[in-house]
Amino acid sequence: MPKLDLKSRLAQKRRRKFFNLLAVACLGIVLINLLFNLMVKLPANQDKSVDAIFVLGGSIRREIYAAQLAKEFPELPILISQGSKDPCIWRIFQREGAPFAKIWLENCANSTFDNFFFGVPILSRWGVHKVKLVTSGSHLPRAKWLGQIHLGSRGIAVELETVPEMGIPGNREFVWKTRLDVTRSLIWAVFSQLIGPPCFRVTNLAEVDLNAWNQTGFECEHQGGVE
Repeated sequence: MPKLDLKSRLAQKRRRKFFNLLAVACLGIVLINLLFNLMVKLPANQDKSVDAIFVLGGSIRREIYAAQLAKEFPELPILISQGSKDPCIWRIFQREGAPFAKIWLENCANSTFDNFFFGVPILSRWGVHKVKLVTSGSHLPRAKWLGQIHLGSRGIAVELETVPEMGIPGNREFVWKTRLDVTRSLIWAVFSQLIGPPCFRVTNLAEVDLNAWNQTGFECEHQGGVE
């Protein structure tokens, strides 16, 4: 192969230098934003009132509790991340006499990590400052740690609330799984300063088509009492 002439080599060197500087600048912006969220926004938001409720899927008892919270705090939006089937949640809220308008169902997540991966960008778009995070005691400490990492990295404060369980909820804690989720959450906390993954399967509870679900058929967790 012919050698590059001096002008081409200099141009190539300038391009490499430019992209290296660009990468350093982007990393600097990301780290500054992360530090600002952790050191300025998060402490300021700790003393604020809860302005949204975030329910992690895995047990229908969490959705029953969410319906009770919706009655107590009708002004707060509630995001239920990959919970029970939509019509099951619809029936729970109807039975409890809870309002539907501010209840949103996110159905993209397939794990606890995904709950935050897809849920936190939604909460950020809502302009949330402090979240009541609803899960089960059996889902700790993983849910707590991931919540503090994902939400804290965006400057959102967390108030944890655990729901009493009967039987065994869907979430099972393994040390290796907790370590894996914490590790990738710490990595994602950096990249999330630039990227907010969208979820295209978010439904308002009031828009759930119960007739369509009845035609296709569905089953609810027996503890919900809404079969």
